[in-house]
Amino acid sequence: MSFISTGVEYGLHCLLYLTDPAPRAPAPGVRDLADLQGVPAEYLAKVFTKLSKAGLVEATEGARGGFALARPADEISFLDVVHAIDGDKALFECREIRERCAVFTSEAPTWATTGVCSIHAVMLAAEKRMKDELACHSLKELALQVAAKAPANFSPQIANWLEQRALNRRGDRDTHNLEK
Repeated sequence: MSFISTGVEYGLHCLLYLTDPAPRAPAPGVRDLADLQGVPAEYLAKVFTKLSKAGLVEATEGARGGFALARPADEISFLDVVHAIDGDKALFECREIRERCAVFTSEAPTWATTGVCSIHAVMLAAEKRMKDELACHSLKELALQVAAKAPANFSPQIANWLEQRALNRRGDRDTHNLEK
């Protein structure tokens, strides 16, 4: 099992599309983002609930409603997203088995149990480095990296796809209202 969940991967990919929305593109909803990337909408809805509770995204109102970033992309770190979706869980949980060595008779000697377990100390240092690395990368940085790799027409293709989805939904509502 991986330390960082699939939800974080899905969340980061979705947030990437919210970092620099095209002016004419509607704010995408969870279903739009799920369909755009081929991920389960029900699972993504749970991810967006967590992102919203963490103050990373906000729902927009109205017929063109969907989601938008709640703060600038350069102020949202990978660590923010990990904490929002997976929580602030420890990389390692020390079980203090050093106290149970078979050669210790009744009680473990002080030298064996004083201070942080040496194994746990290494794991804490690794966790700190990982969190520091995640904290120093922002959504804005991610968006710039993707933009540098993608062809110039990629962003307009996404905007057109989202616009078409919104028009289709509006058309479905209009048709449904006419039938009433």
